[in-house]
Amino acid sequence: MTKFDAESAAVLEAVRGLIPVLRENGVAAEDNRWIGDENIALLEKAGVFRTGVPKRFGGLESSLAEQFAIAAVISQGCASTGWVAAAWMEGAWVASLYPDEVQKEIYAGGSVRISGGLTPTAMFTPADGGYLLNGSWGFNTGCRGADWNFVAGLRELPDGEVEPLYALVPMSAFTIADDWHVSAAAGTGSFTTSAENVFVPAKFVAGAEALVTGTTGDRANAGTAGRNYGLITYVAAMSIAVYLGVAKGAYDTFTERLPGKPIAYTNWTDAREHPLVQLKVASAAGAIAAAEALADGFVARLQDRADAGEHPTVEDSVTVRGQGGFALKLLKQAVEDLHEVSGASALSRHQAFQRFYRDMEGLSRHGMMTPNTNLELQGRMLLGLDPDTLYL
Repeated sequence: MTKFDAESAAVLEAVRGLIPVLRENGVAAEDNRWIGDENIALLEKAGVFRTGVPKRFGGLESSLAEQFAIAAVISQGCASTGWVAAAWMEGAWVASLYPDEVQKEIYAGGSVRISGGLTPTAMFTPADGGYLLNGSWGFNTGCRGADWNFVAGLRELPDGEVEPLYALVPMSAFTIADDWHVSAAAGTGSFTTSAENVFVPAKFVAGAEALVTGTTGDRANAGTAGRNYGLITYVAAMSIAVYLGVAKGAYDTFTERLPGKPIAYTNWTDAREHPLVQLKVASAAGAIAAAEALADGFVARLQDRADAGEHPTVEDSVTVRGQGGFALKLLKQAVEDLHEVSGASALSRHQAFQRFYRDMEGLSRHGMMTPNTNLELQGRMLLGLDPDTLYL
């Protein structure tokens, strides 16, 4: 079992105490299509947005296991809040891949919220001292409450080829569209952001290959042990924490309202006594436990690699994607099993269970996280084939 740093353990305990209020705020988050100021303030006070900040800048520099546990507990209260918090925590870690000069500016407050638009749907045009950025990014989770935005785009090279680049840009430089109208994860506020002729100094821009492989320079933490998880692998691992928390939240809210609940149009006065309900609850509990064990394994694998001062191997990255995909498959099935015996009363928007169910269904369709895609990657590797993807 992972031993937590005292400060990170305190954050974990603080967010555990927030579960009831995060659930209570779920309806408003959906209505407003954004988690709202209260949730952000509570997480800020708990220290969540210090977890990805290096200690030399006043942060906690929490380990992957610590960040994973914190994101999972937040998600037990509210899937949207957990998804946003995880995205901001991931963004804070990404900033550690940029030069020291950039890190000093971004981490100045000791706590930071960084959103991301990871699809290269923009263009970088060279300008004196940097680049002009033009484009837009859909599904920009948490953009309304972020300090910075980590965005991808392409630079056209003299030979006509293009190079993918990533930039850290103040969120104030972007226009945010009011276009997030969805049936799941509505509170994530994953609106489209746009940039028009935004100047980005060169020091805030890095090549995608260097970022993904952890080989960016001009930083004191380059090659140091402990936190080198690999960009895409880290994001994939952290995302599973949200699904785990959602499944646990669904299980809790389902079982809490079960005692004394009759089964409509039958003689069953307590649903707990029905064999099918018992089977579904046991199956869900087993699936959640199995998924958590898988996650503990790949999180430990990444941490061991980082502690040795090494970057994740292709096998490490593919294993995280594959086992994460299988864990998500288990978690999704657990929630669906409970939903099958939940009864019509669970459909009320004021019941947190139905929100966990819809959010699990929606978030499991995320392009990087969908189980079939990730199981295919691992299956190819297990059969001696190339993973056939650049996103590792």
